[in-house]
Amino acid sequence: MEREKFKSRLGFILLSAGCAIGIGNVWRFPYVVGNSGGGVFVLFYLFFLFILGLPIMTMEFAVGRASRKSAVKAFQTLEKEGHRWHYHGYAAMIGNYLLMMFYTTVSGWMLNYFVNMATGKFVDADAAGIKQQFADMLGDPKVMTFWMIVVVVLGFAICSLGLQKGVEKITKIMMLALLAIMVVLAVVSMMLKGGQKGLAFYLIPDLHKMKEIGIGKVIVSAMNQAFFTLSLGIGSMAIFGSYLGKERTLLGESINIAFLDTFVAIVAGLIIFPACFAFGVNPDSGPSLIFITLPNIFNAMPGGRFWGSCFFLFMAFASLSTVIAVFENLMSSCMDLWGFSRKKSAILNGIFMCFASMPCVLGFNLLSEFQPLGAGTTILDLEDFIVSNLLLPIGSLIFTLFCVSRYGWGFENYRKEVNEGKGLKIPRFLRGYCRFVLPVIIIVVILNGLLSVF
Repeated sequence: MEREKFKSRLGFILLSAGCAIGIGNVWRFPYVVGNSGGGVFVLFYLFFLFILGLPIMTMEFAVGRASRKSAVKAFQTLEKEGHRWHYHGYAAMIGNYLLMMFYTTVSGWMLNYFVNMATGKFVDADAAGIKQQFADMLGDPKVMTFWMIVVVVLGFAICSLGLQKGVEKITKIMMLALLAIMVVLAVVSMMLKGGQKGLAFYLIPDLHKMKEIGIGKVIVSAMNQAFFTLSLGIGSMAIFGSYLGKERTLLGESINIAFLDTFVAIVAGLIIFPACFAFGVNPDSGPSLIFITLPNIFNAMPGGRFWGSCFFLFMAFASLSTVIAVFENLMSSCMDLWGFSRKKSAILNGIFMCFASMPCVLGFNLLSEFQPLGAGTTILDLEDFIVSNLLLPIGSLIFTLFCVSRYGWGFENYRKEVNEGKGLKIPRFLRGYCRFVLPVIIIVVILNGLLSVF
């Protein structure tokens, strides 16, 4: 059967960017920037994105495009006879399932909050009331299960329509809407009275604050953010490479995707910081920023119900674009492995994913006493730790070694694939950097990720 292809270059860029753009862009990036010296952190982040994220992204795309397979079969197609690189294909597939076992739940929160904001559930609620509404949602397994199932059904229904008619067409609409909503919200936020202080906090380099934190910590933080922002290592990008034609080089396309991902992360800060400073609210990180801090701000804003609905619609699109991209990867893996039709793969994966997501859902209520990583942690934290701190960085190391080692696919084969087509090309002299420096940086990220938890 002939491999499906993207209908347009824009579809590929928006879909790949949609996979990279996730909830972390909004609830982690602005907070880390604000707490790490503002504009200085952004410069370090862009530097590491260029020297760390981009090369690994080209490697994933190259493995996908050269093999014309999903990650689970790609290594098998390209490796030398008798080698065992293809075992990582199965690890990547498991990683995608694990990622979705908690991501579907958090995406459900976004849809739930969009509906609540649009129907006026937060109107007249005070700060304590808004905090209580978030706690009530987490404590209700029925509500949590309902929205998780909505996300799973919606995601697999879109994927079942096909690459061009479903995944590409709908993601294109969602991503363009997401970018438009973000820009409008950023303009509204920056025009709030007192918002300029938030902009200064966010964007003006604060060397004093950086010295306070320690330059080493700021650099490591920027390295981690640059690494995790693109969701590399579990083959989420390899699948889109497998649908891609040879008209353009992979470095040029990777730069476009990294630019979009960074644009969304930075604009999220332009929405959050001016609003927080305008209403005298401390900008925090994680779920409390999205579900407690921001609803309080929208309540205090003129037209807050409308802007709040727009914000949660944008968050729903950001999370659903990742869900659709990873579901496509899972379905394609099943189609490659067992020859399933697209519809059969969607139905079987949908049923499995509904059950597999239940531990995360119940971890906030019926199973809340199980705290796997210490007091106050949940099953979501454990699943996130396994994916973010182990599978993504270790997977990225395997992709890198496969592409640069003579025991793997080899640097010349990788370089030939990356450079095919029009656009920016990777020069031969980068071989030493890719073979020796890049793996060391990834190992530092892995060790730092483990130390941060233990």
